Amino acid sequence: MESLDDLFMHFLQDVYYAERQLLKALPKMAKNAQAPALKDAFTAHREETVQQVERLEQVFEHLGKRAKGVPCEAIKGLIEEAEEVISESDTGPVRDAGLVACGQAVEHYEMARYGALIAWAQAIGHKDVVGPLQQTLDEEKKADKLLNDLDRK
Repeated sequence: MESLDDLFMHFLQDVYYAERQLLKALPKMAKNAQAPALKDAFTAHREETVQQVERLEQVFEHLGKRAKGVPCEAIKGLIEEAEEVISESDTGPVRDAGLVACGQAVEHYEMARYGALIAWAQAIGHKDVVGPLQQTLDEEKKADKLLNDLDRK
């Protein structure tokens, strides 16, 4: 990566990979949550993630690039952590608390990535893709707030 444009493209591919992995992980997290509100939060966010993947594909298309991901060790680790919580805890409030924490870790990772992508898009003149990226960032913040509110109940 020799330029900010290269870095932007790499992180775009990184977050595309991450979102696609989350499409697989969120149903498992929902299935293993006990609290109905937590199940609903994971299920709703999976549906939102479908839209986020489509939005990223539109960003790639706008940039004249093929939508493709690059393996993201960070999201792999965060998903693995959620799988550990599921396998090493019994169904109930402790597992739910662990799943909330894992969900928030994912949201914080995504918020950091989208925030950087938005700043870089503005800096390198890709202003047309800022809107879709900002929409996703706003959704990630909303999902984080929902998880935070659930954790306090």
